[in-house]
Amino acid sequence: MIVHDKSLLHNLALLEEAESLQNGGFINKEQFNLIKKELPSFKIHRNILVRIGFFLLGSLLYSSISGAISLLGFTASNNDDFLYVCCYLFAIVGFAGSEFLAQNHYFRHGLDDAFILGTILHAGFAIGISTEGNNFLAFSITIAIVSLIMYLRYVHLLSLLVFYLALTASLGYIIFKFLEFGQAILPFFMMLYSMLTYYVCRNLINGLKETYYYDGIYLIKNAALILFYLSGNYFIVRELSATLSEDYSEVSPEIPFAWFFWCFTFIVPMVYLYFALKNKDKVLLWIVILSLGFSIFTFRNYFHVLPAEAALTLGGLVLFAIAYFSIKRLKNNESGITFKPDRINNSDSLLNAEALVIASTFGMKPEAKIPDSPMKFGDGGFSGGGSGGSF
Repeated sequence: MIVHDKSLLHNLALLEEAESLQNGGFINKEQFNLIKKELPSFKIHRNILVRIGFFLLGSLLYSSISGAISLLGFTASNNDDFLYVCCYLFAIVGFAGSEFLAQNHYFRHGLDDAFILGTILHAGFAIGISTEGNNFLAFSITIAIVSLIMYLRYVHLLSLLVFYLALTASLGYIIFKFLEFGQAILPFFMMLYSMLTYYVCRNLINGLKETYYYDGIYLIKNAALILFYLSGNYFIVRELSATLSEDYSEVSPEIPFAWFFWCFTFIVPMVYLYFALKNKDKVLLWIVILSLGFSIFTFRNYFHVLPAEAALTLGGLVLFAIAYFSIKRLKNNESGITFKPDRINNSDSLLNAEALVIASTFGMKPEAKIPDSPMKFGDGGFSGGGSGGSF
């Protein structure tokens, strides 16, 4: 199913590991260059800004090809029904372009992103136009199927995320539309669905043999954690229930089991925090920070205990106190949870982000400083060459 050379995918994984070892100071630049020379890899861009630039260029190329096809088609057919065919043709063009770029070893380059995502988008548009926009389920299932195919064939991470979102939307639509008490059980169904996704992904990672699938499964595992929190967040449940109900008003009504969703909104981030610290999971820790922030927003949206400026000031003081005492407690720890810099992921590199972007984009190299000579010439000293008169 994979169009890419699997040996190149393995080489890419090895190069990424070697790069992390170089960043941590375990190997020097010469050793890394030797490894890079011995392991051929893809035409790839690790600089996100360069990759976005090539994505925009690929999107322009894709739209130009699609525009030429639509212009020729309308001129030749002179029929409005050609509109229904256009999106199918555009999806075929995207797939052909993706295939061509993959055969020429383009991977995470930017050009391939444009054609892969364009294929998914136009396939969904084709079904939407064919059904005149009246069949959301057909649209979402089409997006899910095509994005899964694109991931399995091109190992494209964003396609897998699109697949998970489309699958989630499809299942939620089925529960809401075709079950009698669908609106009442939708939050609990999404909780179970996200938990099942998480455990499936965790088991897949534990038994994974093909390393190039790891990033995709890890991405969906963390997306499932976010979905689990959002499924029980009080603000999401209340506002979504009000939006989906027929008698929607400006002020959303109270929901059943409100106490459960309020507890869920604040307990789940604490549980996430415990496991993030226990397993030293940085991604989960970022999810904790975002979920806690959204929990505070949820509370402030319905209960205005303090004015906004007082709440922000108090919150800043609390966060400062937590950060200060945490640093004091952890700064001398040599293992476990510590404040010492990570040798593999050095956060100090963020300070030089602008210089790194410029250097990687334009190929600039830092100017080498010539060391001062140990021989001091002039003034007629012992090293000679002057007229100072001294020996």
